[in-house]
Amino acid sequence: MAEKKVVAVVMGSDSDMPVMKACIDKLKEFGIEPEVRIISAHRTPDIAVEFAESAAAKGIKVIIAAAGMAAHLAGALAARTTLPIIGVPLAADQSPAGIDALLSTVQMPPGVPVASMAIGKAGAVNAAVFAVQILALSDEKLTAKLSEFRKTQRQKVIEKDSAV
Repeated sequence: MAEKKVVAVVMGSDSDMPVMKACIDKLKEFGIEPEVRIISAHRTPDIAVEFAESAAAKGIKVIIAAAGMAAHLAGALAARTTLPIIGVPLAADQSPAGIDALLSTVQMPPGVPVASMAIGKAGAVNAAVFAVQILALSDEKLTAKLSEFRKTQRQKVIEKDSAV
C-alpha cells in the first residue's frame, strides 16, 4: 500500500514547474514524496476549493502553493483550510520580477496566514525545508534528517572557504 502523502505542492500553471522542481526535489531528499498538482485560483476556483477543503482528510499536513503575477493561489487555499500554507511567489514575464506575486502572498488579512518565502527558486527550496521543519515537530526521523542537512550545509561552506 502506498504511503499517504503529507505535503502537497500546488502551482498555478505548468510553466511554474521549472522553479518548483527544486521544491519537489528537496522534499524527496528528505524522503517526502509530495502530491503535485496544477490548480489555478482564478481559472479553476472550484477545483481549488475542493482541493483545499479535502486535503486534511486525505492526510495532507502542509500545502506549498506557488503562483506568479497576483494569482494568489496560496491565499485562496488558506481561506478554505486550517492546514499550514507556505506560499512561493514566482516571477512572470509580465510582472516586475515577481514583486506583485510576493505582495499578494504576504499581504494576507488577519486570521488567514500564509507563510511566505522568497521569490523564485530560493523560495521554492526554502518552502520544502520549512515544510520539513513543520513535520519534524512530530517526527524524530525528520528531525535527525534536518540536523544532518544543516551539518552538510555548514561543511560545504567550510570547504568552499578552504578552497579560496
